[in-house]
Amino acid sequence: MNRLNYHHLQYFWLVAKERSLARAAALLRLAPSTLSGQIHAFEGVLGQALFARVGRRLELTDAGRLVYRYADDIFTLGTELQDALLDRPVGRPLRLQVGIADAVPKMLASTLLQPVLALADRVILTCVEGSPERLLAALTAHEVDVVFADAPCTAHPGLQVLSHLLTRCPVVILGTKALAQRYRKNFPRSLRGAPLLLPTPQATLHRSMEQWLSEHALTPQIMGEFDDQALLVELGQAGLGLFPVPAAIERTIRARFPVHRVGVISEVHESFYAITVERRIAHPAVVAICKHHIH
Repeated sequence: MNRLNYHHLQYFWLVAKERSLARAAALLRLAPSTLSGQIHAFEGVLGQALFARVGRRLELTDAGRLVYRYADDIFTLGTELQDALLDRPVGRPLRLQVGIADAVPKMLASTLLQPVLALADRVILTCVEGSPERLLAALTAHEVDVVFADAPCTAHPGLQVLSHLLTRCPVVILGTKALAQRYRKNFPRSLRGAPLLLPTPQATLHRSMEQWLSEHALTPQIMGEFDDQALLVELGQAGLGLFPVPAAIERTIRARFPVHRVGVISEVHESFYAITVERRIAHPAVVAICKHHIH
């Protein structure tokens, strides 16, 4: 690849920022046709299309989104340099975009984000939820900085995807006082015929629980399966059935809801990961998350 032309990079950055070739051309005091030619020349040097036309709109390609994020850092830092030389306040907050997989309990996600809140620099958080597949696609397109998931990620061709283990803990069965008193004795054999709430089959916990129940010849009465772990807990504390949670958030749940421990399944563990794409410049908030382990 030829040496990067920063004039072309700035032209691209302004077009991407304005989402309009005409507006960017006006800011640069260039004819739109001239600016378009410069962008095409830049794409030729990079060997990548940076924009795709969707109807009358310009949309960034995957490569365009990656280049834009680096360009935004470059030119924002350039502005900060000028401000610092003129004794203007810098203080630009960090931005952290986090993807949270559906199967990750939101109470746990909140705990996993605590190291970010403890940073000396102010951090603006953006959190999005979704399936692991959709969030990993966003990660590899550099639309999010880190993904919280309940399983490690397999490698992506051409990208080094790293899975950082944040916590591994046993599973605890909780229930209302009445259900806990009824099913605590002779646990786990007491689960035969017991009302039980589970995550949906896509969740790692569902598969682990299903295997464990089968190995111990336990056949509870499945009262419901839920994508939303918060809804599962709400219905569990309302008495619909017993429910499993990672031991890492048992104390938080019991502090918020009138539920009690029925038993611990030491053979079944939940693991949670921070998934990142290795980049030359490490995001300090992501580094703080990956260094923090919950016990």
